[in-house]
Amino acid sequence: MTEKVITAMEPEHYGVQVTEGGVTTSCRVAVPPAVLDDLAMSDLDPARVVEETIDFLLDREPATSLQGEISIDDLQHRYPDFYDELRARVAPR
Repeated sequence: MTEKVITAMEPEHYGVQVTEGGVTTSCRVAVPPAVLDDLAMSDLDPARVVEETIDFLLDREPATSLQGEISIDDLQHRYPDFYDELRARVAPR
């Protein structure tokens, strides 16, 4: 089971600890407001966006492969489907 702890840091940044089995990794995630505006997500809690972003990444790579510094605006370059997937993940159900 994967456990995530998300902690607000300075403005627009969150610390994330991910524990899988007996291994814990940490990363820092930047959430630029301009990206949330562009994605029409400015009304969402940025911590939710961070959680869904980490879940997206964990669906594609192990926690030990998470980069120490992640900015959600950079992920679109690595994963062309990221923005579409993120919108789907945060859409009301």
